[in-house]
Amino acid sequence: MNFVLFLRLRPMFAFALLVLSLLVLAAVFAPLIAPGNIEIQNIFNRLKPPFWVDAKGVTHIAGTDHLGRDVFSRLIYGSRISLLVGIVAVAFGGSVGLLLGLLSGYYGGLVDSAIMRFTDMQLAFPFLLLALALVTILGPSIFNVIIVLALTSWINYAKVVRGDVLQLRSLEFIQAARVLGAPNHRIIFRYILPNVMSSFLVVASFQVAALIIAESSLSFLGLGVPNRIPTWGTMLADGREYVRDAWWLAVFPGVAIMLAALSFNIIGDGLRDLLDPTMRSSARPGSRRRFRLFPARPYAPNTQEAPLVPPFAGAGNQQN
Repeated sequence: MNFVLFLRLRPMFAFALLVLSLLVLAAVFAPLIAPGNIEIQNIFNRLKPPFWVDAKGVTHIAGTDHLGRDVFSRLIYGSRISLLVGIVAVAFGGSVGLLLGLLSGYYGGLVDSAIMRFTDMQLAFPFLLLALALVTILGPSIFNVIIVLALTSWINYAKVVRGDVLQLRSLEFIQAARVLGAPNHRIIFRYILPNVMSSFLVVASFQVAALIIAESSLSFLGLGVPNRIPTWGTMLADGREYVRDAWWLAVFPGVAIMLAALSFNIIGDGLRDLLDPTMRSSARPGSRRRFRLFPARPYAPNTQEAPLVPPFAGAGNQQN
């Protein structure tokens, strides 16, 4: 099934892609889209409701905060930090988890036991509590938040990848590669890695949503990104004191967090159906083709390697 047909059959997946694309474009072109300066304060314009027009004729779509700053502009700039932290933390943590999962599942034995026991030790600590402890030690900054979230989330990728590798390493094309003398690093990165990328991408899409919420939680508690940098979490924390008088200060950042997390979750659910060959629920009846981002890649020896000869083939030729 091609990708266009999949989008037509999954309108929620297409809508999530559209919302996520708008968020990414807003983050990239924030200086051009934001209608106001996020640092200029005006006490006379504080706590103005949405669509309020100031003396200069500027419309504040999301109102102003307790310091007279434009909320909509701060939401746009806040998307930069939330998406940056979520995506970069997934890239770092996913790379570590992918590598350790490959090594653990392929080699087994002591390597597998050591890696899995370490993951069990880390799982004994609650995710958010461990992140809070590490951020408290390292201090609040964007780089430290990314490192902390990456160090506390790699185990999710390692366990999923390890499970896939345990199934793949006993298949015939992997055994054929071993018989023909292919080195371990070539088997892992050329023949096993492409076959586990589907599961890895699904887990990564879900983890981006989880880490965006985690970053917002840390910022809400004052242990994430410094307060001078606008983020959805800090805006939500500032707005909790004005919920009765200025509801928009807490509602709009909360809606932004919800849309971003929900979009990544829907995309992850769609990728699971799109990349998993065993799930045919979204395929059109009678359709045999299926879109695969990382198709299975069986072992194909090059011309320099000896071909795989069936047993007793040479003996049969001699008898003839």
